[in-house]
Amino acid sequence: MTRHRISTTPDRSRLVQGVLSVALAAGLLVAPTAGGGTATAAGAWRPVCTSARPGLAIRLSTDIAMALRGRPEAVAIALRDPATDTVCTLRGNRAFDSASVVKVTVLATLLWDADKHHRQLTARESELATAMITKSDNAATSTLWRQLGAAEVAVFLRAAGMSRTVPGAANHWGLTQITARDQMRLLDLVTSPNPVLSDGARAYILDLMGKVVPSQRWGTPAGAPNTVRSHVKNGWLSRATHGWRVHSIGVFTGNGPSYTITVLTQDNRTMAAGVATVEAVARAVHRDLRG
Repeated sequence: MTRHRISTTPDRSRLVQGVLSVALAAGLLVAPTAGGGTATAAGAWRPVCTSARPGLAIRLSTDIAMALRGRPEAVAIALRDPATDTVCTLRGNRAFDSASVVKVTVLATLLWDADKHHRQLTARESELATAMITKSDNAATSTLWRQLGAAEVAVFLRAAGMSRTVPGAANHWGLTQITARDQMRLLDLVTSPNPVLSDGARAYILDLMGKVVPSQRWGTPAGAPNTVRSHVKNGWLSRATHGWRVHSIGVFTGNGPSYTITVLTQDNRTMAAGVATVEAVARAVHRDLRG
């Protein structure tokens, strides 16, 4: 193989510098950041995406970056689409207070524990689980959390491979520390056969997530095509630090393999601002994945 030496003349250097300046001004150059994702010189955040469909990874990365432009930096994203072998993550390992999205983990733990002991849910457990997911009932969640115990939730998390999720102390389930990658892992278990959640458990979780009351069906379902069914669980919590946490996890079924979207946010001035950020990301993802 012949090796060619490229010599850089003063004119070539000026040309290269000019191209770099244009790229920087346009925000076309990106620098990698810890936890998955890149930041452009203009400050727009891009997730790291891979896909088997030509052009889809860069389109998703670009469109999500546009959706996040001008919004708070504390946004984490994870999505998976098996149909196109697509995965995107942004700050996938950053920890957030869970708020009510942890309720899907509580339900998964309850079903996993019941299967482990070869029993069905009791009528009371079914009633509590339904209220917990479809209406985001906090009292029902607290009852099931006390029944299971944070230690049992931790055992489920280890079995599920959700290694960065830390259960909230005592009965503070809403302060469980979650990450976008671990939420994507949970949704993987809900949507695909695996040794952790039985087929019956997976169907039960999806059924309840598909029956969330209309007033709580915001978030990741925004922009979903009418050819898919949306299964969602949202969480919202305001604290003295980091403002509003507004999260949404969603599974979308019925048009080929299921795909999943997780968006976690904090530092929102209002709940409405957080919802707007989540839905801007969701619309970009649905549009690019399913048109």
